[in-house]
Amino acid sequence: MKPILTADKAVEDIKDGSSLMVAGFMGCGNAFTLVEALLKKGSAGLTLITSDTAFPAVGVGKLVAQCRVKKLYATHIGTNPISGQKMNCGEMDVTLVPQGTFNERIRAKGAGLGGVLTPTGIGTAVEEGKQKLTLEGKDYLLELPLGAQFAFIKAETCDKYGNCFLPMATKNAAVSMAMAADRVIVEAENIVEPGQMDPEKVTIPGVFVSAIVKSEIPAQNLQQK
Repeated sequence: MKPILTADKAVEDIKDGSSLMVAGFMGCGNAFTLVEALLKKGSAGLTLITSDTAFPAVGVGKLVAQCRVKKLYATHIGTNPISGQKMNCGEMDVTLVPQGTFNERIRAKGAGLGGVLTPTGIGTAVEEGKQKLTLEGKDYLLELPLGAQFAFIKAETCDKYGNCFLPMATKNAAVSMAMAADRVIVEAENIVEPGQMDPEKVTIPGVFVSAIVKSEIPAQNLQQK
């Protein structure tokens, strides 16, 4: 059985300067309850790894807007103007990663690989400072694995063994992140007994999950404010 914790207890070990992955896209699939608990805790100087920074008042966007993020890895930041402002003034170090490369770097970490080779970014600013290899006459960039100390995953349903179901687009990079983080905290809308979940619906096996938190913030709070 996995420990079922309050949100405040679950984020207790996330100190200033910790690295954190948050699954989801444009706020969809963000673990809102866990993000709010982390904001309440006051942790700052975080390295945030997330697909995007949503909106200033939504999900991970709040971590940026409230000055909790020192280093950001993301695929785009255009929907959150505060991210761009902080990047341009040097207040936040931002590394923009092509979305496919972003997912593959995380997957490489979880799979124990030394990196991935991709032609994406050749001849652009993306290749600056990276090792380039030529295989069979074609150039590739070596992109290194990307992992974190913690990951926040939002699930629709989770059993007490930690097996999770994530529907449709909420899967996003969640599966890879669950494999690439040292400690994975799942926020679940529904927590059920072992055997009550259809095994065919298991998106993330419980072996990757460290703790479970009951979701307290409904999905409609995703709307931009």
